[in-house]
Amino acid sequence: MKYFLVAGEASGDMHGANLVGALAKVDQRAQFWAWGGDKMKAKGVKVFKHIQDLAFMGFKEVILNIRTILGNFTLIKKQIVEVQPDVLILVDYPGFNLRLARWAKEKGYRVVYYIAPQAWAWKANRVEKLKKYTDQLLCILPFEKKFFEDRGLAVEYVGHPLLEQIELAQTERKNTIALLPGSRAQEVKSMLPEMLSVIESFPDYEFKIARSPNLQSSFYNDFLSHERVSLHVSGMAALLNEAKVALVTSGTATLETALYNVPQVVCYKSGALSYEIAKRIIKVPYISLVNLILEKEAIKELIQSDLNEHLLIRELSNVLSNNRQTILKDYANIRHLLGEGNASHKAATLIYDRVKNL
Repeated sequence: MKYFLVAGEASGDMHGANLVGALAKVDQRAQFWAWGGDKMKAKGVKVFKHIQDLAFMGFKEVILNIRTILGNFTLIKKQIVEVQPDVLILVDYPGFNLRLARWAKEKGYRVVYYIAPQAWAWKANRVEKLKKYTDQLLCILPFEKKFFEDRGLAVEYVGHPLLEQIELAQTERKNTIALLPGSRAQEVKSMLPEMLSVIESFPDYEFKIARSPNLQSSFYNDFLSHERVSLHVSGMAALLNEAKVALVTSGTATLETALYNVPQVVCYKSGALSYEIAKRIIKVPYISLVNLILEKEAIKELIQSDLNEHLLIRELSNVLSNNRQTILKDYANIRHLLGEGNASHKAATLIYDRVKNL
């Protein structure tokens, strides 16, 4: 069968690549096309457009790039028509993918949404769009199944695919503070200066910046002037396996950090306009997946004006000392809640079994 996947960010590329690997095992004749990144390419997928050209952060940035986004939409429609896939698999990236789902459904394509949009956080009207324009909805967070079922959607919970990526090393933790400033140029430029402001307060620690696969190493040159700051280019897993603590930009990375048992402080700062809009429409009590899954503030979140040198030093000091063991106990509970670690296989089986019977 022909599968066309659409992902717009690094996490979507990773989860899409794992899904491709699983689909290839259950469907021996599978062929793949995608909008994605290097991880999908490594799986042999023909990638028409790379995620580095797709990620726009915040409301203001989307508005400023609206012509590019509309052009992308025109392009992908043409490519889908050329490929004529048996199933279109939309991986997260809801601003773009939900609009694409409407077009695809109207044109008669089978639409699967893998990694459900976070309608429980904001834009609840997306629930109705999912009802109308998708044939199959697969979610990866434990509380999402009930949320969607309560609103009349048929949904399957497959567990979180991040569990498939985690390989915990048995080596001793080093005096390393991992800095995870995000995957996009805009957020890295915003977050890294704040994170690096604490260097002098922790003289016994090395600070290592996780390089985003979407950005060249040279992009980080302006942030590497201090002798105890370096750029880590060997992948997130290696860095998180050596770090004692981490400063993490809100997003999937907060959950990945938890699964590697690294206590963390969550950081988030955006443009003033984007933040004011988001503050009025986001309906959840926390911004990190760790706290949302546990339904409590297990890790500290420093948002907007609270993301400053004084509070970063205080919270990082707390994590390095008295809060560490409590956080690690909460992390163990997250692992229990997220399932058995075979989300990609479950998702692939559900997709293939549904499509092959049509």
